[in-house]
Amino acid sequence: MSLKKLSRQKLIILVLIILAVIAFFTFDISHYFSFSYLKENQLQFNDYFQAHPFSVSISFFIIYIISVAFSVPGATLLTLIGGAVFGFIWGLVLISFASSIGATLAFLVSRFLLRDSIQNRFGSHLERINRGIEKEGAFYLFTLRLVPVFPFFLVNLVMGLTPIKTRTYYWVSQLGMLAGTAVYVNAGTQLGQLESTSGILSLPLIISFTLLGIFPFIAKNIITTLQANQVYKGINKPKIFDRNLVVIGAGAAGLVTSYIAATVKAKVTLIEKHKMGGDCLNTGCVPSKALIRSAKFKSHISRAKEFGFEETSANFDFKEIMLRIKRVICQVEPHDSVERYTSLGVECLQGKATIISPFSVEVNGRILTTRNIVVATGARPFVPSLEGIDQVGYLTSDNLWEMQALPERFMILGGGPIGCELAQSFARLGSQVILLDRNDRIMKREDPHVSEMVQTRFLQEGVDLRLRHQAQRFEVIDGNKRLICNNEQGEEIAIVFDELLIALGRKANVNGFGLENLDMPLTKQGTIEVNEYLQTKYPNIYACGDVAGPYQFTHTAAHQAWYASVNSLFRGFKAFRADYSVIPWATFTDPEVARVGLNELEANEQNVRYEVSQFDIDDLDRAIADEEAHGFIKVLTVPGKDKILGVTIVGEHAGDLIAEYVMAMRHGIGLNKILSTIHIYPTLAEANKYVAGQWKQAHKPEKILSWLEKFHHWRRR
Repeated sequence: MSLKKLSRQKLIILVLIILAVIAFFTFDISHYFSFSYLKENQLQFNDYFQAHPFSVSISFFIIYIISVAFSVPGATLLTLIGGAVFGFIWGLVLISFASSIGATLAFLVSRFLLRDSIQNRFGSHLERINRGIEKEGAFYLFTLRLVPVFPFFLVNLVMGLTPIKTRTYYWVSQLGMLAGTAVYVNAGTQLGQLESTSGILSLPLIISFTLLGIFPFIAKNIITTLQANQVYKGINKPKIFDRNLVVIGAGAAGLVTSYIAATVKAKVTLIEKHKMGGDCLNTGCVPSKALIRSAKFKSHISRAKEFGFEETSANFDFKEIMLRIKRVICQVEPHDSVERYTSLGVECLQGKATIISPFSVEVNGRILTTRNIVVATGARPFVPSLEGIDQVGYLTSDNLWEMQALPERFMILGGGPIGCELAQSFARLGSQVILLDRNDRIMKREDPHVSEMVQTRFLQEGVDLRLRHQAQRFEVIDGNKRLICNNEQGEEIAIVFDELLIALGRKANVNGFGLENLDMPLTKQGTIEVNEYLQTKYPNIYACGDVAGPYQFTHTAAHQAWYASVNSLFRGFKAFRADYSVIPWATFTDPEVARVGLNELEANEQNVRYEVSQFDIDDLDRAIADEEAHGFIKVLTVPGKDKILGVTIVGEHAGDLIAEYVMAMRHGIGLNKILSTIHIYPTLAEANKYVAGQWKQAHKPEKILSWLEKFHHWRRR
């Protein structure tokens, strides 16, 4: 359906509602819904019903539905009429179904007229509410329907803005409004004894309904407690605990969890079976960025003429580059060391941890009792089960850093962030890199033109991109390693290589430390299933970082760690839902790609309306001076507003430039505020101000400007 046709239909419905309300008051229809009119004509209503029972019932049923559907006043009086005319049983049947049908129609009208605009405008703020409604919407609606204090027409309006299903809305309304409807219908049967509608809901009755509405929440908490007790059934809970918290895994998530626990003076033990710092320090972020920096230096030498140098060259030994990477790790290592964390008050143990029960962990033959456990075991590279893969041997981000010789022909499987970063780095150092991916472009989570920019640079630097290629098997023939794959035409081809790197994502570490003994549920993605408080099946066992998902970033792991630590230590007093509303990330290719919030791809998938403001960095003075005049900043905003929905930056230091937008989105700052902020000249950060200027230019007040032109013309006379 076209937007124009949809808007016309919305306008028609809105006009009909307005006309109905106007008619209600203009023609004094409200008089027929007054309590005095009802009492005065009660006998006539009864007589007419006795003479025409079927037609009166149908007419009443239809009038009631229309009244509720258009949210016009009078539902209460109609309910009393129903009780007075039809009696309790038949009146309750008619009104119960009519009110539920009318409420559902009002709900649908609200959804049709308002939901899209409300969700588009406040989608990021409503995300958590939407998830809650999808999960427990029936429960909350039921409690609202039980309490007549909440105007039902308002419930219809508000719930229409949420993603609750229509059929769920109907049957919950049918059931939830039954008690209140029964009270009013019964009052209608006693109409002669009533002096006003205010006498129907006495204070004790209102309190009773309120308690009835609160009861589901109380019952839910009781059920949750009983379920927790059932989970712990047969498990011996120590009377006294040795520790407040045991953390398994000393990567980013585990370190931050332990740090926070020690800061608030909890007794915490951190267990790591391998190296402190986890993957990020030892095999991930730190070594890869050190390699990227060396490779970038080499690329600058090859661009010497751009910077005014006639001729330059650099001889290097690949072993020295790998030694530099190890030196960088050693320099960063003290930040994550046993010595540092011990000085902070964390007990650090090296060894294999095994969860014996929800309250005990074994390590090095010792049993540690603990009130809470946080699982922060991270993830490992995913390796596909392809025929012959063990025969040819393979590298991953775990063991890549032990390599001593630069591969001549380097095959990389996977066009995600890890594969792209390493492909470009090794190509710059002199390897013939073959990057193979089954998708039609690399970095598929980014907008297509972002992928295209990076792909163009890769091709310029000699990376052999094999897109839409599906790996089938490996083989060794005459000492040559070969990958057999299907190309984009579906033909089987062979690609010869010397070394193979698998970069197809990461798999959560959920085995080998006792979760199997606890029958711990996992998600479809293979991560530990946690709730919004990062609790697992056992309320005192938490998980955070890569092992919990949904994001596998070091900074997200640290972010989750705060929630896991605080919620575990202060459970029962205060708990916080993990907030994923503003999660940034960057891919450190050249050009860098950084993003926060929605990009156009996601906005279109989610049917979120947006405007685009874009500033091309090739027009920025500092970028020109640095010979890095490429890339752009693209900001998605709410149509007509400066509220930021998402930002994508492609270019030099994109990962640094994005920080201003992360803060802006986190604290509700719009482009107008960024535009009014002084940025140092000449810096790359000025681009953030210029893109805000692009938005302002597109939204300048033309009418006011035309009047100002006339004003200044007058001033010149």
